[in-house]
Amino acid sequence: MLAKRIIPCLDVHNGRVTRGVQFGKAELGELRDMGDPVKLAMIYDAQGADELVFYDITATSEGRSLMLELATRTAEQCFMPLTIGGGVKTLEDFRKLLLAGADKVSINSGALAKPEVIGQAADHFGSQAVVLSVDAKRRADNSGWDVYAAGGRKNTGQDLIAWVVKGQELGAGEIVLNSIDGDGTNAGYDIEANRAVARAVDIPLVASGGAGNPEHMRSVLVEGEADAALAAGIFHRGEYTVRQVKEELAKAGVHLRLL
Repeated sequence: MLAKRIIPCLDVHNGRVTRGVQFGKAELGELRDMGDPVKLAMIYDAQGADELVFYDITATSEGRSLMLELATRTAEQCFMPLTIGGGVKTLEDFRKLLLAGADKVSINSGALAKPEVIGQAADHFGSQAVVLSVDAKRRADNSGWDVYAAGGRKNTGQDLIAWVVKGQELGAGEIVLNSIDGDGTNAGYDIEANRAVARAVDIPLVASGGAGNPEHMRSVLVEGEADAALAAGIFHRGEYTVRQVKEELAKAGVHLRLL
């Protein structure tokens, strides 16, 4: 049995880690400064995080250059795997981020616009380096979930399950499922959506959006059948350390890596 993973997520805006309430808040001035990304990465590395994710939530050309610098600085200081995403559109974007120090590159809206980029990146760098990040929102009629682009602002009309299956077929080596409904609420992950995705694909699934406590993580890893739980605010605000979360999960019978 593979060990479950706990992954802190750092949303970066103008060189600082920020946290909003839900998707699409950057332009509304509702982001809270959570600190220096490299310093936070070092803290989580010391706490035993299995991986780290950086997202450029503005995805501007200037921001992407900054993320390259952050990738290099973080890789020099930390030894856990590093995934970086935000504004990735081309094979060249993958190359630059991987050369800068990322172990994996996350693509979201860029893959929706040009799905063939997934296959190109997988062919050049291996599927293990390609993460398909998906922003999904439950439909009003409760019939399933729609996939959103542009940081959760634009409904593409694509079905979540159909899209992750296609992503795997194109060569993605991992799925990150971001619940728009749960993001930033601390009310728990979308267990049903994660379980549906986990059963539809054969590649690892990282659950994102809604973590408020270790029980939420246990639930999505066990009942939701996710391979990893990603969280941001509860770590950044100091409510829990990664080590505390792992110890609670281990007591609950979840198989994971402890230092």
